[in-house]
Amino acid sequence: MTTTTDTKGGDIMIYTVTFNPAVDYVVHTEGMKLGCVNRSSAEEIYFGGKGINVSAVLAELGVKSRAMGFTAGFTGKAIEQGVCSMGIEADFVRLEKGNSRINIKIKSAEETELNGQGPDIDDKALDSLFEKLDRLDAGDTLILAGSIPKSLPSDIYEHILERLSNKDIMTVVDAEGELLMKVLKYRPFLIKPNDYELGGLFGKEINSDEDIAFYAAELQKAGARNVLVSMAERGAFLLDESGKKYRCGVCSGTVKNSVGAGDSMLAGFIAGLSQGGFEYALKLGTACGGATAFSDGLAKRALIDELLKTL
Repeated sequence: MTTTTDTKGGDIMIYTVTFNPAVDYVVHTEGMKLGCVNRSSAEEIYFGGKGINVSAVLAELGVKSRAMGFTAGFTGKAIEQGVCSMGIEADFVRLEKGNSRINIKIKSAEETELNGQGPDIDDKALDSLFEKLDRLDAGDTLILAGSIPKSLPSDIYEHILERLSNKDIMTVVDAEGELLMKVLKYRPFLIKPNDYELGGLFGKEINSDEDIAFYAAELQKAGARNVLVSMAERGAFLLDESGKKYRCGVCSGTVKNSVGAGDSMLAGFIAGLSQGGFEYALKLGTACGGATAFSDGLAKRALIDELLKTL
């Protein structure tokens, strides 16, 4: 096992962790029929995973970040090179066996995905990641986003937040279900469920803004400091740590892409916090999410700026 170069400067840094990054192979086809040969009309390759998506949009906004996680094999090397080409610092733990996953996304009349499993992550590799995380300094931001590979303990997010709990680090968690609920006791600075995930946490159906505000407050009571809820075509809601509520409508445009919009919103929100506080952060996050939804890939700065003016 090897690791990519790690240099720690004196500046405050944003770190994203993607446990199971991927090469996303996007195939466009006029029609998709099972059981026969299909021809593509266009193809793209992206390097992703939720944390990497966040880093990519941060880079588009001119904000530095360092992407962490695990890579393996020839696909892992491609991911590292792709991440660096986007202006992101790569600091992955290289696994000795396996290959980073390839996700196939077929865009036709309906959107279909086939996601790979990814390599196994052993204890030695996990310890290497912990050593990297131990180097974070007060004032840094750590973003944990996405699901956990089967080879890792299901409470890995808890272990990380507990390990860093004695440091003044701004922690952000974008996860679902028990993975999210179990970290609330460590008082993460921000969590970002969508409205469907929010209802799922409490076994309830979310039908109104009042429902969203109520259950966001329940998450706050459980430990979350700030709760950002994305609501697709209904916009976004934020409950900040002082109890103030913010609401932002949705951007207008034609949806082309469902992958990475939530990650883009999170990136815009984090970038916006340092530039104009919660209200501006919510607007920038909404513009970034819309810019990704209206594009074939992740949000680009020109469209982000255009959409931001409409909010």
